[in-house]
Amino acid sequence: MDLKQIAKDTTKTLTSYVTYQALRVVLAQLDETEPKRAYWLRQFSYRVSIQDGEAFLQALFQEEQRLAFRLLTVREHIAEQIADFLPEMLRTGIQQANLQQRSQQLERMTQLDLTTPSAESQSETNLDESD
Repeated sequence: MDLKQIAKDTTKTLTSYVTYQALRVVLAQLDETEPKRAYWLRQFSYRVSIQDGEAFLQALFQEEQRLAFRLLTVREHIAEQIADFLPEMLRTGIQQANLQQRSQQLERMTQLDLTTPSAESQSETNLDESD
């Protein structure tokens, strides 16, 4: 298990997600102040996938530099705001989700299936029929 690579991959995914959130913020702002630009940016985001935030920004820089810089600023602000409590929230969230998954699985494993006869009662029925 290469924890350093996992951390890098996680950071890339998280960076792309923060870029997506920045796009949502900028779109909401533009909807109120510059609806035509909001429409343009929305159309751009339909054409260019934001799955990879860095590739999205590179493409945006090619077409609309001012909006790309705005997204950079907003995503940096979001990252600064969440950076302090994100590690603890991640740990707690994973622990709670794991506990819930384990509890649900234990419940599934211990439930009796009353609709299908057990193997033991099935074999008893077969013995009774052969008498």
